Amino acid sequence: MCIGIPMQVTGGEFTAECERHGSVFAISMVLVGPQPVGTYVLTHLGSAIRVLDADEAHKIDDALAGLAEAVEGRSFETLFADLISREPELPLHLRENWQFVFLN
Repeated sequence: MCIGIPMQVTGGEFTAECERHGSVFAISMVLVGPQPVGTYVLTHLGSAIRVLDADEAHKIDDALAGLAEAVEGRSFETLFADLISREPELPLHLRENWQFVFLN
């Protein structure tokens, strides 16, 4: 399993300085192109792989923090508020074929 880490661009072009929780990392921007300071990017293995909006970056941060809390045996539900407050849903591509998937 691969985990993408959200970071915020603090400067640079094709190799940008990106910050996460007070630590700064050199991140390749070759896949997403140069981004303005303040932009959130999803990173994996030292490369930005996708540009994020601030809301999505914060949700990913909360999910990663929730996983860490769960592993430590602490309460994590508040970090998954966007999932706990709604009923589970099938992804759009499975909704029309759900009977085939579950009955066959």
